[in-house]
Amino acid sequence: MDRAARWVSSFALLLTIAFLLLPIVVVIPVSFTEAPIFAFPPEGFSLQWYAKIRNVDGLLGALALSAQIAALSTGIALLLGTLAAIALVKGQVPGSAAITAFMVSPLMLPGLVLGIALLQALREVGLRDAWWSLLLAHVVITMPFVMRTVLASLALFDFAMVDAARTLGCSYARALLRVLVPNILPGFISGALFAFIASFDNYPVSMFLVDVRTKTLPIQLLNYLEISPDPTLAAVSTLLILLTVLVLFLCDRLVGLRRMAAL
Repeated sequence: MDRAARWVSSFALLLTIAFLLLPIVVVIPVSFTEAPIFAFPPEGFSLQWYAKIRNVDGLLGALALSAQIAALSTGIALLLGTLAAIALVKGQVPGSAAITAFMVSPLMLPGLVLGIALLQALREVGLRDAWWSLLLAHVVITMPFVMRTVLASLALFDFAMVDAARTLGCSYARALLRVLVPNILPGFISGALFAFIASFDNYPVSMFLVDVRTKTLPIQLLNYLEISPDPTLAAVSTLLILLTVLVLFLCDRLVGLRRMAAL
């Protein structure tokens, strides 16, 4: 009976993995097709759609904007989220559980609801600039990822180790650097990775905050899909997949995916 249950569980896992990987299996070959439309299996082999990426109006600008907003929002979220996590774990802040739930609440809300709420809030305070609106909104989006991973890293950390390092001659800053940082590094890097991807790939919130001159990559790709649906989109998606694989490889070399997944 147990053996049959294991077989069923393994089969269900394989089906889930196949379902998740199916879009990738389709998108990558389509990006090399010679046909001017989406066709699978692809017809012939060509790199023309990769060469066309630089000629698509507004695409490179949207890519640069998304990378800029994602990098800045991730950096701000790492700073604020890490300090907030340390304060909640060490500082014995009254109502820390409620504060933690509030800080991660953007993950619980539908993206469209959060986008409308942020749009209304930013307009109420008089902020109408699309770039600054996107940056502030993406800080709100990325903060929960940092909070959750850093809090998980600090859950088993004993801050008495910092005091012990100080009694052995380390300054407070050096004690934090040599004792605290190595313990929260996996959560720090995991939070940065998830935060960057969540910001870079965000559509439901960003769609309410962009304007004609300021568009992120997901919104620009959707606009291009409505105007000229050709395999250029598959080429862009393939490059983004390769970028994600590269980031995961670097994280594996620096920290280790098993250690990151344990958070």
